Amino acid sequence: MNARQRILDGALDLLRAEGGGNLTLDAAAKQVGLTKPGLMYHFPTKEALMVAVVHHVADRWERMLQHALGLPRADATPRQRIRAYVEVAVTGELDRADFAICAEAFYQDTLGQVWSSRFEPWVTLPEDLPEAERGRLNGARLLADGYWMAAATGVLPVPDRDRAALLAVVDGLVTP
Repeated sequence: MNARQRILDGALDLLRAEGGGNLTLDAAAKQVGLTKPGLMYHFPTKEALMVAVVHHVADRWERMLQHALGLPRADATPRQRIRAYVEVAVTGELDRADFAICAEAFYQDTLGQVWSSRFEPWVTLPEDLPEAERGRLNGARLLADGYWMAAATGVLPVPDRDRAALLAVVDGLVTP
């Protein structure tokens, strides 16, 4: 694993341990056994590190989304994309670091733009989609967002035993 990858993984480990605490260049360097100047060779500012971490998380999500979809995203219908998104959000290995990065993106425009640009192709629906279908697909996506945020934060999570029933509800929303 190269130094850049180690730094990004170490930053995520810090976010998991701290639950989204203050990620600093010093803390990230210490986490992976580098000096601060050594880390700054790869990420000269905290913002550069955070942007790279958002891309790192989005890369992992996209690999899971692509696997769940099973065909090129460009060839998928809106239903197939949303169903893949829901599957990843409800069954994927997501944790506090995912939530911390997502939450941080809400408060920093640069990070929000990165997050949005990476996920919009998966969840944006075509304008000409019938209103009822748009409502069902948006509802399925928002249900998935709520599920993974509750699971990742540990705040009012849905019990694991209810996961299959939740997916059945989603399937009812995404199936015409």
